[in-house]
Amino acid sequence: MCGIVAGYGGLDLDIASEMLERITHRGPDDVGSAEVAGNWLGHRRLSIVDVAGGKQPLSTENGSGKLFLVGNGEIYNHAALRETLPDVDFKTNSDNEVALQVVAHRGKEAVAELRGMFAFAIAGEDGSFLAARDPVGIKPLYWAEQDDGHVQFASELHAFHEEYQPEVKVFPPGHYWTPEDGLTRFAYAVPRDRDRLHKFEGPSEPGADIPDDILAKVRDQIIKTTEGQMMGDVPVGVFLSGGLDSTLIAAIASRWYEKRGEKLKTFAVGLDGSPDLEAARQAAEYLGTEHHESIYTAEEALDAVPKVVRTIESFDPSLVRSAVPNYILAEFTSKHVKVVLTGEGADEIFAGYEYLDEFRTEDDLHTELVRTIEGLHNLNLQRCDRVTMAHGLEARVPFLELDMIELGLALPAGWKLAGEGQMEKRLLRLAFDGWLPEDLLWRKKSQFGDGSGASSVLKKRMEESISEKEFESIRGETAPPLRTREEAAYYKIFAEHLGDIRTKNTIGRFATA
Repeated sequence: MCGIVAGYGGLDLDIASEMLERITHRGPDDVGSAEVAGNWLGHRRLSIVDVAGGKQPLSTENGSGKLFLVGNGEIYNHAALRETLPDVDFKTNSDNEVALQVVAHRGKEAVAELRGMFAFAIAGEDGSFLAARDPVGIKPLYWAEQDDGHVQFASELHAFHEEYQPEVKVFPPGHYWTPEDGLTRFAYAVPRDRDRLHKFEGPSEPGADIPDDILAKVRDQIIKTTEGQMMGDVPVGVFLSGGLDSTLIAAIASRWYEKRGEKLKTFAVGLDGSPDLEAARQAAEYLGTEHHESIYTAEEALDAVPKVVRTIESFDPSLVRSAVPNYILAEFTSKHVKVVLTGEGADEIFAGYEYLDEFRTEDDLHTELVRTIEGLHNLNLQRCDRVTMAHGLEARVPFLELDMIELGLALPAGWKLAGEGQMEKRLLRLAFDGWLPEDLLWRKKSQFGDGSGASSVLKKRMEESISEKEFESIRGETAPPLRTREEAAYYKIFAEHLGDIRTKNTIGRFATA
């Protein structure tokens, strides 16, 4: 896992070096760069795959000269793609080299063959250039286009030099960019083929019976995606909140390690006595993991707010409240492992949020789930990426592989929504019946910031730090306007750090503050 910087049409070397230096935390193990036909590529590396094979920029020959790549992320189907290129002399074991070779031999459209989480840039000696981002937007990418035709790319907002910050925008997921064609959509987070999304017939009313074969399909797909993300040459841990999603991921990963005679490492964080800590301990004890936990105080949570806001590059209150314990957890975890699995995405796929009970028709629920999944890239996934990469830690999200999303959204509403007196994510719980004790399998959902105790600490204190008069004076500085005094308090920190960034083009916000 890494951080990248790239420039098309020329990038001042001093500015390029400064941009790359600003994201050192994303790749503390190594640095590399290349100037290619007037374009520039820079890379910060976190060593997860073999030391010799992961150094970037990676290069290869094609008919027009050399191509160079800098990439951030993991290509999960790299082994299968290697087999489709039998005549290629691969120089490394890097999954990113597979991305480079696929494009070199099959052209830019072949980006659509890649499965995983990625953002990368390719520059050729013939002056060609390509930038791409995965369909869900699991890995971050921003860009800034100048009037003179120069274009800059970077993994984080604050990498951009101050004079270019007003032009910075989110690079859209599922797209690639070339100077000849501009932005081209190559994939969607959610399939647009309605037949693929309605291939299972079933009742739409909440609480409907779920056939055993459907439960088996869901269970098998989650196991497949989780085990597929155990790749790498370093141990993989799990963020274990004690909630359903992370506990299921831990259950699968612990069985995977057990077959190899090893033990999974799990990590939890919270205020002393918080429900997440207790539930995580119970889950870890049952699963037999090597469990680690960090207990923080209310003052430590408050002290972390400024650096957390700067790290996640957002001021949305819900995001900040969950990011504070996440940040503390990531810092603690990074002392033990370099890669963790998380439960991100399960609520969006399997209708885990309470407000979704309001949706009763298939089309309305589907539309809302699509909206939440397509908005993950600059909300929960942004928080997940930033708090981990701030400490040189890679986070992987098994629920958000494309096959998992497609299967989840193909299920009728009645199998996902709970009936009266029933719990959310009933299907997911039933699919793993027997894998966990009943009190863990059927534990009621709480948001991470709530379960870890952070929300109660932050909301009141941050709101008190902004007067009503100050709130009224600054609320119009964002588009849309700031909604609460708590949000204004976070925004003040954000503005001091990224004052020239246009929030309308870069910041995602939840519907409620």
